[in-house]
Amino acid sequence: MTLKLDGVSKVVNGQVHIHPTDLSLEKGTMNVLLGPTLSGKTSLMRLMAGLDVPNAGRILWNGDDVTGIRVQSRNVAMVYQQFINYPSMSVYDNIASPLRLMGKPKAEIDAAVHKTAELMKLTPMLGRKPLELSGGQQQRCALARALVKGAGLVLLDEPLANLDYKLREELRVEIPKIFEESGAIFVYATTEPEEALLLGGNTATLWEGRVTQFGPTPDVYRRPVDAITARVFSDPPMNFLQVSKTGNKLLFGDGQSAPAVGKLAEIPDGRYTAGFRPNHLEIGKHTADAMKFVTRLTVTELTGSETFVHLDHHGERWVGLIHGVHDLPLGADLEVFLDPRHVYVFGEDGALVAPAAYALAA
Repeated sequence: MTLKLDGVSKVVNGQVHIHPTDLSLEKGTMNVLLGPTLSGKTSLMRLMAGLDVPNAGRILWNGDDVTGIRVQSRNVAMVYQQFINYPSMSVYDNIASPLRLMGKPKAEIDAAVHKTAELMKLTPMLGRKPLELSGGQQQRCALARALVKGAGLVLLDEPLANLDYKLREELRVEIPKIFEESGAIFVYATTEPEEALLLGGNTATLWEGRVTQFGPTPDVYRRPVDAITARVFSDPPMNFLQVSKTGNKLLFGDGQSAPAVGKLAEIPDGRYTAGFRPNHLEIGKHTADAMKFVTRLTVTELTGSETFVHLDHHGERWVGLIHGVHDLPLGADLEVFLDPRHVYVFGEDGALVAPAAYALAA
């Protein structure tokens, strides 16, 4: 069982929503579409489902061209951010509804409903109405109705976005277990890099209608092919600064330098862009070779256990994620430190030249 997008693109009123895209998804896999709002995630899912027809390219299901086939004739289920249940029907009847529409026998429907309800931990709620359930239980009901069809392709469009933190964390853990048991191809859209990492599987990063990279989630995170992918797969986005390579050294903007070792030793002398994630900035020197940068603190955000610091570094906007709660004076200079092992190097065209040393060691 495979879903293949072969040069698929979508243009609406002269505006490109999806640039030519090739993707191949395999049976029993979790595939995350990761990107900011309006990056093309929902547009791509609608093409996969058959809700929209591409302007060019083909969509293949198990090798068969299904490009023009309507969604009702496909083996597809979809769950949206605004989860939808039938409020006048019981949870049992909500889950059973797609099987009844398919004309399945009563005994088969009953067995499938109970099996799916058990999987989704809804058995005690089968007699209740959706509005009598918590938000997480209502979303489980919507997921159960999608899963009970036995669809080969299950599309989840930011299904946890409207739930509170506790429920999101609970369902993030459960969803990978559910897909493992179903054997379907799962496609899960999210704006949150953390969610992609928790779900695992494969990740496709999207930016302005383009899939910039697709592969096993840890690989895309640790070895982004370019600066755009690195920015997408970092929350807050990756920080950047100019750097030059001269001989066996990397020279940074504040007169800092680091030895060009490993992969960095192999790149030609010249100008590059260095990138590093917010969690790798520190306000204390914790390694002997950490580089010091003088910045101006513009904003702080406290999360309860961590502090986001928004910094101005010679006109460049950086964000640091610092462990612990820190009371820091706004507008004052703040020294921050960066371990060279956490630095990615990108070429002037944005392509990755050398991954961070820590990523290679992972």
